Amino acid sequence: MKVVIQRVTASQVSVDGKVIGKIGRGLNLLVGIADSDTEEDLDWMAKKCLGLRLFPEKAGGRFDCSVQDIQGELLVISQFTLYGDCRKGRRPSFDQAAAPEQAEARYNQFVDKLRQSGLRVETGQFGAMMQVCIENDGPVTLLLER
Repeated sequence: MKVVIQRVTASQVSVDGKVIGKIGRGLNLLVGIADSDTEEDLDWMAKKCLGLRLFPEKAGGRFDCSVQDIQGELLVISQFTLYGDCRKGRRPSFDQAAAPEQAEARYNQFVDKLRQSGLRVETGQFGAMMQVCIENDGPVTLLLER
């Protein structure tokens, strides 16, 4: 499992020109599911995303607070291209990415685990061509892998 986690002041996702998910201050999560991902991986990643201290307690301060501490919001976008292997040739290989049916089920489980936090969680549309507007704060962007 891979997640690109971005601290944002705002983020939104659109499908066919219609906004389907929108958040204010919080985290934008681009989520890639591998064919080998387990329930344990989903649990670990949800806890890590919710608990990482990426927000300053005061302006210009260190990373003291998690998204839970600030009661932030989450926008979770399925992103199978995180498993694009570009080492050979000029076209990425997606052999490690989970098949769509498996990936969608795992993605939905991951979103459910995040929602258990009580924070507002918005999503994109699995498998759709989406436009994501990310107002990265900092910028703060990290790649989490499990």
